[in-house]
Amino acid sequence: MIRLDSVSLTRGSFSLREITLTVPSGAYGVLMGSTASGKTTILEAICGLRSISSGKIRLDGRSVDLEDPAKRGVGFVPQDAAIFPTMTVRRQIELPMRVRHWRRARVRERVERLADMLAIEHLLGRRARGLSGGERQRVALARALSFGPTVLLLDEPMSALDDDTREQLYGSLEAVREETGVTALHVTHSANEAARLGDVILRLEDGHVRRVGSPHERPLGSVQSIARGIDA
Repeated sequence: MIRLDSVSLTRGSFSLREITLTVPSGAYGVLMGSTASGKTTILEAICGLRSISSGKIRLDGRSVDLEDPAKRGVGFVPQDAAIFPTMTVRRQIELPMRVRHWRRARVRERVERLADMLAIEHLLGRRARGLSGGERQRVALARALSFGPTVLLLDEPMSALDDDTREQLYGSLEAVREETGVTALHVTHSANEAARLGDVILRLEDGHVRRVGSPHERPLGSVQSIARGIDA
């Protein structure tokens, strides 16, 4: 579970006050909102990259406000993927496990499993320079999942992808949900993306988060009609 209770924080001249939201365990939450409304700042606070001034952040029922980022059990996929250009794909995925001192055999097994799940086996020996946008995002996703986090945060992972590549990443994210059961919070501007992926759809507006709904609560509606409701 991801739960924010009355969280306030300041980032330069920007601030958020009394942010409250919940994504149930195993659910896929989608957070929408206008540009510069604070969506990315919320993700950074959850994973420990931004300090909060008040309130509580709870992950799986555990307060993590004072914990180091590495101890929170959170995988993070930033908008630009943050891939190291001279490192091979295999090394990219191994890195979080190596810094946690996993045994070599366990690291190798985990890399192979994630590469199979995300269809990037053929990329493992390549350096990140020259990868397509979709390949970079799948590598970033594998890296974020490598150490077995209970929470996955994604910051507009599809914003720079074409339609065909976006469809491939949808498939990858659906495979991740099925295989891992991770609790996710995904930031996007796209109502269609929210309707396609989200169990819980949230909107950040005027400094407050409200729940828009869930596609699964409206099983007879099409993705298009759900998206129109989100846009309204």
